[in-house]
Amino acid sequence: MIFNLKLLPDNYVICRIDPNKSIPEWVRGEFVSVTRTGDELSIVCPGRNVPDNVQSEVGWRCLRVAEKLDFSLVGVIAEITGTLADADISTFVVSTFDTDYLLLRELDLDCATAALVQAGHSVSN
Repeated sequence: MIFNLKLLPDNYVICRIDPNKSIPEWVRGEFVSVTRTGDELSIVCPGRNVPDNVQSEVGWRCLRVAEKLDFSLVGVIAEITGTLADADISTFVVSTFDTDYLLLRELDLDCATAALVQAGHSVSN
């Protein structure tokens, strides 16, 4: 399978806050993900929004699979993350109803883009 990936413009942060807290008002942007479990409230959002006192991992970029993905497709994440794993690049994946998003460290962006293109995928801004 070959995919078209689009690089989102922002730098992203992955945050962890107390699971009993409300979703903060600073959680906004073109791409935001909020996941609540019994142990944490995990938030992905543009870094410019996140206060300094929030536990977070900074320096992430986001690639979106440009196509709307059918639920019957098998191996989408495996194909893309496998290519990146072969290049020794870790990912943080978020899936939505329509498509998948892959966050990778900004330091790995050039290498990740090269690996994906070499595997036949396209990456655009």
